[in-house]
Amino acid sequence: MRKPLVAALFALVIAGAGAAPAVAAPASPAAPAAAAASATKADAKAAASPTLQAVTLAGTVALSNCSGSVVRFPNSPDTAPALVLTNGHCLESGFPQPGQVLVNRASSRTFGLLNSAGTRIATLRANKLAYATMTDTDAAIYQLTTTYAAIRSSYGISPLTVQDTHPTAGTAITVASGYWKRLYSCSIDGFVHTMKEGSWTWKDSVRYTSACNTIGGTSGSPVVDQATGKVVAVNNTGNEDGESCTVNNPCEVDATGKVTVRQGINYAQETYLFPACFTTGNQLNLSAAGCALPKP
Repeated sequence: MRKPLVAALFALVIAGAGAAPAVAAPASPAAPAAAAASATKADAKAAASPTLQAVTLAGTVALSNCSGSVVRFPNSPDTAPALVLTNGHCLESGFPQPGQVLVNRASSRTFGLLNSAGTRIATLRANKLAYATMTDTDAAIYQLTTTYAAIRSSYGISPLTVQDTHPTAGTAITVASGYWKRLYSCSIDGFVHTMKEGSWTWKDSVRYTSACNTIGGTSGSPVVDQATGKVVAVNNTGNEDGESCTVNNPCEVDATGKVTVRQGINYAQETYLFPACFTTGNQLNLSAAGCALPKP
């Protein structure tokens, strides 16, 4: 989880523009992030790939406190209710408790839909929170009152597709923040067996290379594979102060129980488990074959 936005903004002010993490300027919200520096072999490999494509802000959304994106699954029909992906810790009702899984709760939350330039072109509304948890992962899926077909017809925006296979280390990625209208590009550095932050525990988390210097408000951003354009994870946290296993300072725990702290490194939660759990008409079915998401 990132620090509250007020604290993040305060940190930017006292640090000064030169030392602050890259944030979209109000007068130029669409400027994409530069390619990730080749600080690691993973970055260098990704930068050399001839298959990389530009990732934009089209299909991302701004929440009141976080980022998100309009997403579909590989088998989602255009006529199905559209879905928004964000973090479980971004819920309007507050953080889910450890072990808590929320399903099919009424919601009228609104989302600002962005185009490729980062311009807000519509307000979308949910009719329910389909799924949310901070147990094993940190994710939430809202169902909207409109369909993919209607969004495309009215605004020319297509949803991002969630990849249904495990991401790969070394993949060039972009974290696309609808809240900040900002793109962060880097690579997947590796995967964390268990990550602990405060009272919460997450499994098989994505660790970024250092170029993705995400900040408060980027929570819930889609993590997009630059080669395929598909969502492979949802951005959710980073170790800010070098503390171990505290809120805003997650720690890594390997299979042997060894704890590692990486100050300044940021993380995401994988999303490949979601497609198997949303079946006909984008409806949640936690009993579906192959569905391995945490259950209530």
